[in-house]
Order: sequence, then C-alpha cells, then structure tokens
Amino acid sequence: MEYEAVIGLETHVQLKTKSKMWCGCANEFGAPPNTNVCPVCLGMPGVLPVANEEALRLTVLTGFLLNCSIPRYAKFDRKNYFYPDASKNYQVTQYDKPSTIAGFVDFELEGKTARVRITRAHLEEDVGKNSHFDRHSGVDFNRAGVPLLEIVSEPDITGSEMAYEYLNALKEILIYGGVSDADMEKGMVRCDVNVSVRPVGQKELGAKIEIKNMNTFSGVRRALDYEIPRQIEAVKKGEKLRQETRRWDDVAGITTVMRTKEEAHDYRYFPEPDLMPFMPTDAWLAEVKTRVVELPLARKLRFMKDYQLPAADAQTFVWDVPLGKFFEATLDQQKKAGGTNGKAVANWLINNLRAKLTETGKSLDDVQHLQQHIPELVAMVDEGKISNKIAQDVFTDIFATGESPKENVVRTNRIQVSDTGALEKFCEEVIAANPKSAEDFRAGKAAALNFLKGQVMKLSKGKANPAVVGEILEKKLKA
Repeated sequence: MEYEAVIGLETHVQLKTKSKMWCGCANEFGAPPNTNVCPVCLGMPGVLPVANEEALRLTVLTGFLLNCSIPRYAKFDRKNYFYPDASKNYQVTQYDKPSTIAGFVDFELEGKTARVRITRAHLEEDVGKNSHFDRHSGVDFNRAGVPLLEIVSEPDITGSEMAYEYLNALKEILIYGGVSDADMEKGMVRCDVNVSVRPVGQKELGAKIEIKNMNTFSGVRRALDYEIPRQIEAVKKGEKLRQETRRWDDVAGITTVMRTKEEAHDYRYFPEPDLMPFMPTDAWLAEVKTRVVELPLARKLRFMKDYQLPAADAQTFVWDVPLGKFFEATLDQQKKAGGTNGKAVANWLINNLRAKLTETGKSLDDVQHLQQHIPELVAMVDEGKISNKIAQDVFTDIFATGESPKENVVRTNRIQVSDTGALEKFCEEVIAANPKSAEDFRAGKAAALNFLKGQVMKLSKGKANPAVVGEILEKKLKA
C-alpha cells in the first residue's frame, strides 16, 4: 500500500512595530535582558492592555496580501498555560473570531504555480525567551508582548520541498509588504509543522503529529524528510500513531517526543475581558489597503510578460526592488526615445551597474542620469555605431562623469568603423599574419574564424564593426 503525507504549517511572524502589542515598551532585538519591560508585559496584577493600532493595521494588511477575507468583527481571547516564559500564565490571542480568514498563497514549485490555502492569520503576543545554563535557567522578557502574527495554512502541502518553497514565498511576501523584517537569525519567524500520513486515495486524515518551534526553513525540510518516512514505516508495521508534539533535533537529524498534544479545551480559552472587540470601519480598511503592494510572484510574471525578460533577470528585479524600479524608469526613457530593447537594458543594470555601485559605494540615487543614458548606449550598439567592447568603456566613463554616450564617443573618437575599405585592409593583414588559423577555417574549424575576428578587433583598437568583419573574413577565406 502506498502512503502520502498531509502537511499544514503554523508560521509565527513578529510584526514590524516600534513598540509592543499592549504597552509602550520598545520592540527591538539585542537589548540587554529584561530592559524593555514594564508592569504590563510582565503581567503584574491590576495592569490593563492597550492595543497597538499599527499591529492591527499590519495584521489586516497581511490579510490583503494573502488574499484573505477581513471580518468586520474580531476579538481577543486568553489562552491559558503555565510556562516560565509566559509571565501572565496566559497568552492574549485570537481564537474563534480572528482578524483575517480564508486566503491563499501562490508560489513556484518545480516550474509550475502551486497554491496553499490559508485558514487564518490571527494576532497574538510573543512570549519571553528561556536560556539554560550549567546550574540554572533564566528568562528574558524583552520579547514578551511583541506583536506576533500566526499564519495557519490548510493541510494542502504534500512534501518537504513544497513546504520549503511555501515558507520562502510567504516570507518574501511579508518582507515585500513591510509587515515584518522576517529575520530568522533574530527569531522573527518560527514555524510549527503539523504532519500526518494516510493511504493514497483515503480522505480521512491520519493522526496529526506536531513538530514545534522550527527556526529555519531548511530545518523544516529536513524534519519532514525524517518524520514522513518514520510515520509511514510505523504504520506499515501495524503501529497506531497518536496525536502528539515532537521536538526536532537538528544535530542528530531526528524528532523526539515532547508530550501528548493538548486539545483546545486544555487551554481553557475565554474572551479577554480587558480588550474591546475589533470592528474595522470601511474608511479604516480603505486606508490600510493603500499599503498593499504588488506580490513577488506577480511582479516576476509581469516583468517576464511585459518586458520579455528571462526568468533569472525578472527574479533579480524581484529580489532587488530598488533596481527593479530603476529598470522600469529606464525603460520609460527608452520608450520616449523610440527604443524597445528591454533585455539589453536589463543586462546593463544587472551585469554592469550593480558591479559599479558595489565598487564605488554609490547608490542608485547618485546615478539617476543613467536612466536616460543607458537607452542611448543600447541604441548606439543596436545601430552598429559602437561595438559591445567599446560600449563597456563608454559605460565606465558615463557612470563616472555623467556625460551622454554620444558626447563620450565623439570626445574619445570611439565611433565604430564600418567602412568596408578600411576593414578589408585590417582583415588582409590578419589573414597574412595568421596563415595557420586561415587554413584551420578552410579545413572546417569554425572556431578559427572567431580567433581571426578577435585579431581584427585588436588591430582596430576595438573600433571595427564585428558583424562586418565576420562577413569580410569569411568571404576572403573562402575565396
């Protein structure tokens, strides 16, 4: 009997706010332990929480980015449990009435577009951080009360690679939208994995096993690569799997049992009595919607369709948003001049401009003149006025000086030679000086022609039109 995996993910993301969820303490990473705390986030008796409105905005913005519905009524609840890092002995979260529901994430998987549905994205607070030493343990409550968004997927994921790609796509969306910095090294993104196995074709789900607090996406992939075969092997042996929570040991590469899984009633949820329900108005939702951005996958597909860019170039402009904006502004200048060679513009930005910016320490703001000059440079190459080799030298000059390509070519006398009379003399000299290469070409070695063309280009100091040189050489060699 063949078995299949059914996987759902719960992704916890710290929101990009200046202060915590219920108080004015700073939301920052790296402060000395227990310095960004107050009676509210320490759970002292008698304190009252005040909701962070920016966290509410970012939650709803995430809903829009993940194609979710935004209910007009949401509320906060108390989730009761007793751990050292939970200063209140409960967590304020959203249970049955979350702020966003029923969305989806589209992403690339094995050359196709895959979709994972989103059950909900609900707002809650983070807990402190435990540290264990040789003879004692400590708790840092700086993180306690930081706004945390839990994004729960439907069990649509079928394997470790799909889980990995989904998580990367989700992270990219959140960074794009300005919702979170999603820095995994700072603990801003963590993931719980719910996985079960069942016979192929069976609709009923198997026992759900949760793997807690994964802090790397590669760790999620490795944990699933271990856990799925473990469960299948157990079922095939006749063992009955039970619902439980397991821990991933990244060093050993195995999962181990932590505890049997709690049910919802074990947490004794009840409405948070100190917080009003959240009921967004039309005007408030419209204001949040103005912050919606084009999603990474949609941007990549648009760049490929509208500008005929290969996938790799389009992906570069997705990863580097400022460079992508610079590219589109440069294309606008190219269109005004009657040009249409977007691929060539992309090549200059990706291969030349980025290297120069890194080399000189300049920013895109320092080279705005290139938005007009690069299209002019592309046109001069396309029209045969300068060679690609000369264009490289011209680009170096115009990057530094700000002069136009035409001005530079005139000043430096770099006009490409296309006069057949002058080029024939160069070709004759090169053939005479390289009889072996000439004979190799006549013997059928096509690569010899490229060598001879290179010699002509060197002789002409890069000014010869390479296309014309190729025609002349071939004609003379065959004659």
